[in-house]
Amino acid sequence: MPLYEAALIIRMMSKPDLVSTIKRAADNILNRGGILQKFQSSKTQQLPYTMIANDAKHKTGHYVFITFNAPPAVVEDVNDELQRDLDIIRGSILRVEKPSPFSCTLEEELQPPAYRKEVQEMLAEIEKKKKVFFKRNTPNLDYYPFQK
Repeated sequence: MPLYEAALIIRMMSKPDLVSTIKRAADNILNRGGILQKFQSSKTQQLPYTMIANDAKHKTGHYVFITFNAPPAVVEDVNDELQRDLDIIRGSILRVEKPSPFSCTLEEELQPPAYRKEVQEMLAEIEKKKKVFFKRNTPNLDYYPFQK
C-alpha cells in the first residue's frame, strides 16, 4: 500500500473538540482499511488569507498532518469525507513519494561547471538536438555552381 499524507486545516475550536475532529478523520481512514503511521499537529496559527468554509470566514486554524498507508482506491472516498466534514476548513490528501537516491561528492561540486559530468552530458545533448539550417546539396563539387 502506498504512503499518503492528509493535510488538514481545522477551524478554531476548543481542545476536546479538536481531538474529536482529528479522531473522526482518523477513524474515517481506519474504517476504509488504512493504517495510520504518524500524527503531526501544530498550535493555533493565523491562516495566510481569510478562508470561507460552510458560510463562515476563518482567519485562524489548526494545521494537522496525518501520515497513513491505504489502498489507492480508498483515497478518493477518504478525501470526499474530509471535504464534507463541517469542522475542516481545507483538507487534501497527497501521495508521499520516496526520495530518489543520489550520490554527491565534494570533489565533483568543487569543480568548475564546465568540467562537471552532468554539465558535459547536457551540452552533448544540446549538440545532438542542433539542426543544420543550411546544407549545400552539391556533392563532389569544389565550388558553388549557381554563384555568378
